Amino acid sequence: MKQYIVLFFLLISRPLEANVWGFYAHQLINRMAVFSLPAEMIGFYKHNIQYITENAVNPDRRRYAVKDEAARHYIDAEAYGDSSLYKLPRYWNEALKEYPADTLNEYGIVPWHVNRIRHRLTDAMQVMDASAILRLSADLGHYIADANVPLHTTANYNGQLTNQHGIHGLWESRLTELFAKEYNFFVGKATYLDDPQLEIWSAVIRAHECLDAVFGIEKELTEKFDPDKKYSFESRGNQTIKVYSYSFSEAYHTALQGMVEQQMVQSVKMVADFWYTCWVNAGQPGLDKLIDFEFSKEELDLRKKELEDWKNKKYKSRPHDIGDDAE
Repeated sequence: MKQYIVLFFLLISRPLEANVWGFYAHQLINRMAVFSLPAEMIGFYKHNIQYITENAVNPDRRRYAVKDEAARHYIDAEAYGDSSLYKLPRYWNEALKEYPADTLNEYGIVPWHVNRIRHRLTDAMQVMDASAILRLSADLGHYIADANVPLHTTANYNGQLTNQHGIHGLWESRLTELFAKEYNFFVGKATYLDDPQLEIWSAVIRAHECLDAVFGIEKELTEKFDPDKKYSFESRGNQTIKVYSYSFSEAYHTALQGMVEQQMVQSVKMVADFWYTCWVNAGQPGLDKLIDFEFSKEELDLRKKELEDWKNKKYKSRPHDIGDDAE
């Protein structure tokens, strides 16, 4: 247990990079999920924990270069009508019978895409492809975490429709930056999911049901705070940026009554459960045989290029999955 605590605090001491869940939060979710895996899996995953952690943000980096990548991070529930999340087809092929693929991609496909990646990870484990196992495990953790974010289930993803612009960054990045060190991420052992397809849809529904509080509480607090008390300025690197003040963030975090921690901890458990389920469905292969695997220079160069491309981009394909700083 002491080892896990040390690893946790090493990670949370790193500076936050503002993005979906914050880069920091995505990395933390993937990292902590490793420690819920059974003995037969944890050796391989712990040996590669740095990769699993750092590459938790690869899907965000790809959204500029890969067509339709942005759609894989969210679902706009309102686009399909009232109570749509309870009625939408749970399986991709069934959804295609009711809606054109272009429509589904326009309004987001995160619950369907999670299961697409789950199948790919299972296949990779069956053939013992170490590179694919690590890459898909990191990706799967990212998409599962996104599915647990309330603001990824609505067209009003950044409060732009309700004059609450910036709420995305507040909920996902600012609160975790300030308060995640207080969260308890030790969620017990991973468990097998009899129907992971339904599990991810349940996660999206639970996240969506949080939206009234996400928007309502922020609005109530804004009415109580003077603008000069709601925001403050902080130095990050060589920039001074406008952020939600500590006092406003603390009040919002408290009023949410543990929501952010709940969704983040739930993400950790779900990521571990999905990894474990893939392994069981693959026939429980001996991953310890892959511990000595090392990525090729070409693979590492590709990851480096993806990071550089992402840093150099000056535009957003769609800010749905980006935690904008307060404006």
